[in-house]
Amino acid sequence: MQDHYIGALDIGGTKIAAIVAGPEGPLARITAPTPKSGTRRALPEKAIELLQTACRQAGIPDDRIDSIGVASCGPFVLEDGLLALSTPNICGAGAKANDLPNDWKTVPLEQVLREKYSRVVIENDCVAALAGERAFGAVQDEPNCVYVTWSTGIGFGLCVDGRLLRGKHGNAGHAGHMLMNEQEDAVCGCGNRGDIESLISGRNLANRLNMTAANLFNAARDGRTDARQVAAEAAKWFGRTLYNLTATLDTRRFVIGGSVWVHHGEWLAPLVKAEVESRFPALTDGVTITPSGLGTMVTDIGALSLVLPDTWATHWRINTPWQKLMP
Repeated sequence: MQDHYIGALDIGGTKIAAIVAGPEGPLARITAPTPKSGTRRALPEKAIELLQTACRQAGIPDDRIDSIGVASCGPFVLEDGLLALSTPNICGAGAKANDLPNDWKTVPLEQVLREKYSRVVIENDCVAALAGERAFGAVQDEPNCVYVTWSTGIGFGLCVDGRLLRGKHGNAGHAGHMLMNEQEDAVCGCGNRGDIESLISGRNLANRLNMTAANLFNAARDGRTDARQVAAEAAKWFGRTLYNLTATLDTRRFVIGGSVWVHHGEWLAPLVKAEVESRFPALTDGVTITPSGLGTMVTDIGALSLVLPDTWATHWRINTPWQKLMP
């Protein structure tokens, strides 16, 4: 039996995924709904429980896991020097939402995890995804790149001159909250009016035509006029956001994931590219947009990559062992 294993968590507003891995690759993956009631410790305690279950499924003692990488939705705040979640779709007190049955202002994520594991590395989920893409995916040799997720929310991971950007609290990349049009009636979960997430996230688009985001984009792809108009408008805003990041970071490549792009990127891409390529050629020439190289496992592999021993990386890169756990 191997002496050394690592674990990882993907923490989102809807679900938590836990994964354990050894030198040959990922061994087991478990998911469960994200806890949103109970004490402030409920979420990280559930995450530990899932890691322990994954260990049992893999046939390894859970005390063999000493390092875990965590890819989490944010934003983060510091409490006694440790990262805590202050996430609008998890923390009821911050969001002031009727559908969140808790009064949490924050969740002590790092504090609770460190009670169990000696090494804990936490990153914003898009930063972790970009770390995974740089290690094993679509931008292994590109020092100036951005990972973008277009899904229930909008998130970014940023890399400039080969360095992942993190910021003072690990919140670099929350460009989904850039204000685009303050006159808009769209309101984001963070409270902003007219930021890019309020304009094009799956959650907010679903309200435009009183249908789910999945049905809206399916109808748009199939040619329904009103749905196509909403989707095209969303693609325009998305493309302008990518242009703004190009102008700000002088980036070369965007890697895009998330459910909207996975299912509809093929026909949305020309609309998005036109918004980028039609502006200021000195900045935009040579900028490319590509789908995630790690697909639906991008955040899991990104979280693992945060604590992956260098001696494992070559084998993983050659054999892509995560493929066997693809959902």
